[in-house]
Parts: sequence; C-alpha cells; structure tokens
Amino acid sequence: MTREAHAFWLGTPGHGEIRPVRLPDPGADEVLVRTCCSGVSRGTETLVFAGRVPPDQYAVMRAPFQEGEFPAPVKYGYLNVGVVEVGPADLLGRTVFCLYPHQTAYVVPASAVVPVPDGVPPGRAVLAGTVETAVNALWDAPPLVGDRVTVVGAGMVGCCVAALLARFPGVRVELVDTDPGRASVAEAIGVDFVSPQRASGGRDLVVHASATAAGLQRSLELLRPEGTVVELSWYGDRPVQLSLGGVFHSGRLTVRGSQVGTVAPARRTSRSYADRLALALDLLADPVFDALITGTSRFAELPDVLGRLTSGELPALCHLITYDEE
Repeated sequence: MTREAHAFWLGTPGHGEIRPVRLPDPGADEVLVRTCCSGVSRGTETLVFAGRVPPDQYAVMRAPFQEGEFPAPVKYGYLNVGVVEVGPADLLGRTVFCLYPHQTAYVVPASAVVPVPDGVPPGRAVLAGTVETAVNALWDAPPLVGDRVTVVGAGMVGCCVAALLARFPGVRVELVDTDPGRASVAEAIGVDFVSPQRASGGRDLVVHASATAAGLQRSLELLRPEGTVVELSWYGDRPVQLSLGGVFHSGRLTVRGSQVGTVAPARRTSRSYADRLALALDLLADPVFDALITGTSRFAELPDVLGRLTSGELPALCHLITYDEE
C-alpha cells in the first residue's frame, strides 16, 4: 500500500523540482490512487511554468487539487490517470482519471475520480481533460449538418476539436496552422490541413486555438456573414490586438469565449461537469486520438521536460509522463 509519494512543484518561475510527499490515510469516502501516467497540457502548463499567469486570473486558473499559489511555489497539473489502491469496492483496482497534478500517488474524494472505460488505454486517457474542453466548445457553438468549419491552431486543444468535428455528418473541416509538420496529425485524425494563407473562406464556424492575435484575426477573416468564432485560446499575460474594422460590424460577426470549468449554457439543465468528463473518456475509445500523444518521458525527467517544452526546444502536442516502478 502506497504511503510515500513524490510530486512535481514549480519552485520558482522557470525552475521545477521533485518533492517528497507523505500521504494521509484515506477516509471512508476517499480513494488512494497510484499514478500510471499524466499528461502535460502544453499551452497552460508552460504559461504556469514561465510564471505568466496574470494576477487577476489567479483564482480562475487555480487547478482543482493545486497546492501553493501563483506564480510560485505551486503544484499544478490536471491530467492524471492511475489505479485505485484503496477505496470503495466499486472503484478498487479500477483505472481512473483525475484532475490531479503530477504526483506518484495521492488521496482524493472518491467523487473526484472518473473510471476509465475498459477500451481506453491509460496513456490515451490523459487526454480526457482536453477532449472535455473540446466537447464544451462544441456545446457552446454546435455545428449543423453540412457546415463548413475551420479550426485555427493545430495544438493539443485544436486537434481534439478537429478530431471531434470529423465525426459530424457532412461537416467539412479544415485544420489551419503555420507549422507544416502538423499536416501528418491532421491526416491521422481525418481532416484537411492548410496554411493560414490557403485557408478557405466563407466558413460557418471557426474554432480558434492558436493563442496568437494573428490566428484570431485570421479566424474572423474566414467567416461568412453572421458567422461565429469560438475562442479557446488562453493568452496568459499577453495582450491581444485585433482590427475590428472592415466586415466585423457589417458582417455581424461573433467572437464567443469558451473554456473549461463551466458547462455550456445550453446544457446546464441536463448535463453536469461529471457528465462532460465521462463523455470525453467514452470518446477516447477511438484510437485516432493516439496521434495527439507526441512524446514520452519519465516522471523524474519532468523538471527538464517542462523547461524544454516552455522554451520550444521540445515540440509537442500532449507529452506523456510515465510513472513505472524504478
């Protein structure tokens, strides 16, 4: 039975470290989980690693099981998959997903874990938090049969959105990115890939996930009159400048914010956050999502890995962290 654990902490902005943890005894309504793997949410976690969370967003950005405070020291992360070692009979021995930071083992309320379906490998299940973000985006602005839809930004979130859109009947999807290397990922998830300059116009819906002002501007340019951009990017402390002349007003264009946390308004009466996460895990039964796991490292290497991801030296969509025994 696991009682000693180790956790990744951001000691100071730009410097991560592994710290020992003594786990409490789990209570009657708690589980002790031994981590199998976790995922690095590259966009958000590199902003945290670099100390670039704006002070007015400290509360909004707080992860469910975060310890410490921004900018540092802080224990941060939310893509964790493990096995229940102690807990209720219906969860004992089950593989579960939890919005927990990078840590070898942990104790949380049983209600905080969601069982991973048998057909979903643990390494793929770390994408549940990101697929859940994509689900909410498409609840915020659901496409109609036959719509022309573009996703701008072929990062982890954008690719998850594109993979879901590829399932909609009659929906024609383009994935747009400045990196031609993302064409292979687009092919794997079953959508067309184009550069920003060659992207098709007259789109009914554009989902923006490039986290750049240029990407958001291009998203607006691609819309048909009265079209909508769903904004999924998180910019941290970076200012965003847009040109809203031209067709923005005459075309009655819409920019709609969508992020994790609150369930889309149209679904609030019938769907909970747990429903959304369970749906994301069910969707991950499709092996097409394996294309989004673009690298693997051991837990002990995480301080170096996050530094390299933040600097851009290590390119990735979702980087998988493994916790196999020494």
